[in-house]
Amino acid sequence: MTTTHDPTTRIAVLVAAEGIEQVELTGPWKALQDAGWDPVLVSPESGEVQAYNHLEAADTFPVDRRVAEVAVEDFAGLLLPGGVANPDALRLDEGAVRLVRSFTSQGYPVAAICHAIWMLVEADVLSGRKVTSWPSLQTDVRNAGGTWVDEEVVVDDLLVTSRKPDDIPAFNAAFLDLLGAG
Repeated sequence: MTTTHDPTTRIAVLVAAEGIEQVELTGPWKALQDAGWDPVLVSPESGEVQAYNHLEAADTFPVDRRVAEVAVEDFAGLLLPGGVANPDALRLDEGAVRLVRSFTSQGYPVAAICHAIWMLVEADVLSGRKVTSWPSLQTDVRNAGGTWVDEEVVVDDLLVTSRKPDDIPAFNAAFLDLLGAG
């Protein structure tokens, strides 16, 4: 399946200022680039964001655009990396939540891995959807009206979800399949 939204080859990668699981950012980012897509790091604040290797600080990455400066139409899809602190902080930002809701309601491909499912819970877009995530979040998914399953990758229409870093290869392949040729 390919998206009908192809005004650009840019993919929004939405993150908070810190707490991003580095491999859940860099693995999909590289896969997107290798396939001809142009990932754009979007965050509520400008400057740099701090990634982590679980609980240890890892690399920092420059923010390309602030949430307040972007519109869904600027992109062909949305990637939501995990890390516990990342989506937990990000879901408190009304603009970020509104952006996620807009991507899903306007029919763009969205991919969320691990704890990033919290952004979909907060955006109230999981009702009737089949998804996966880090196992500790299955109650959150169910409370949001979704069906949680323990699978490596789940594709529900234009939504791709995965559980953990080990799932990144399947996650990347499923997201790229939804996006079509870059």
